[in-house]
Amino acid sequence: MQKGSPDYFIGDVWMEPLFEAAEPGRAVGSRVTFAPGARNSWHTHPFGQALIVTAGQGWAQRWGGPKVTIREGDVITFAPGEKHWHGATDTTLMTHIAIQEKLNGQVVDWLEPVSDEQYRA
Repeated sequence: MQKGSPDYFIGDVWMEPLFEAAEPGRAVGSRVTFAPGARNSWHTHPFGQALIVTAGQGWAQRWGGPKVTIREGDVITFAPGEKHWHGATDTTLMTHIAIQEKLNGQVVDWLEPVSDEQYRA
């Protein structure tokens, strides 16, 4: 398990790689745990992303859309190139399994941090 980089995460986040498909496969999966109040920066994925919430409660938001609550057992998907963020609520931790595919060895394009105002909205 590794701590999430402050370049891409606000608050305490831990990541555990679960699998990476052998070439020519592109799938990559990891378990990510967000402490209360933690979230990632806005970002996109070249082939989209699926999140399976395995514990706790969190929030997710698509650019231009409302913030939604995600709970244990929920599955949420993001389209290729769709700008979004996700993380824990301000009072509960949240763990999810993230599944995405690599394009030229890259699974994510990091963008600007989610501001406190955006997070609390």
